Amino acid sequence: MSSKHAPRWLVILSFAAIYLIWGSTYLGIGLAVQSMPPHIMAAIRFLISGAVLYAFMRWRGVAAPKWNHWRSALIIGIFLLGLGNGSVAWAETMIPTGLAALMIAITPLWMVLMEALRPGGHKPHGGIFIGITLGLAGMLLLIGPAALGFERPLNLLGVAIILSASLSWAFGSIYSRHAQLPESPLLLTGMEMLLGGVFLLGMSVVFGEWNEFHFAQVTTISWLALAYLILIGSFLGFSAYVFLLQVSTPAKVSTYAYVNPVVAVFLGWALNGEQITPITFVASAVIVVGVAIITYFNTRPQAKRAAPPAMEPERAARVALDEPNTAHH
Repeated sequence: MSSKHAPRWLVILSFAAIYLIWGSTYLGIGLAVQSMPPHIMAAIRFLISGAVLYAFMRWRGVAAPKWNHWRSALIIGIFLLGLGNGSVAWAETMIPTGLAALMIAITPLWMVLMEALRPGGHKPHGGIFIGITLGLAGMLLLIGPAALGFERPLNLLGVAIILSASLSWAFGSIYSRHAQLPESPLLLTGMEMLLGGVFLLGMSVVFGEWNEFHFAQVTTISWLALAYLILIGSFLGFSAYVFLLQVSTPAKVSTYAYVNPVVAVFLGWALNGEQITPITFVASAVIVVGVAIITYFNTRPQAKRAAPPAMEPERAARVALDEPNTAHH
């Protein structure tokens, strides 16, 4: 399907979906973990999303994955969802949602560096160095306590956790480029969610989150936020993303990587009372421009390769990072 055969209004709505929905998931996570332990919340989210998506794709007649597909999905699920998204939820118990989104936005920077260090990997060239420099500069500006206008110092543990989340997401994404994966991107996503959810459930036990937690203590707003993450963030957002890969170019679709953090910062300010200072604006702009430059130079040499994604667990790594041929399934 090409963009000429897709209704223009549907394409516009789909772009609005991946911009707004995925940008809003950071606020959704922040609201969900207000009364629910982060790893328990993330485990519930991905176990439900993964089970429904996997069952739906098998019901649609998609072939059962092979053992090596499950092995690859396990590794990807652990790094993208377990150590990636799970750490985002954990960090958001310590730092503002807008800060988390902006720091996750530098994930393409880590991906470029990891790819360069990988044996036989592609070395960055040309304008990518400018993007890397701007991304690092924006991050250094952002993590300064004054950037958030808070009287209390910035929670350095939260910053370290969110940085580890972006590194884990980058590693899992690089691995997914070379792993043996099933043909269907939606089936792959369901597998990653299921296995990542199991890993997160184990993490919740390791961190002792069940010791004093009772479901009766979860507030209505946290339940609603979790439902939003499952139904809107996972199902609707990913459906719009796969549709756009079929009717648009990877370079255009990849623009979500630097629109999402802007949306997250605005929603954090408008709905969650998070402060924005002039330094925050400057740091945000520097990071967004840096990611845009990296995205541009990564997509320009190979028009068929999609740009590295920002941190959003409901995206299948193979669809987002490899050739978009799987979008035809």
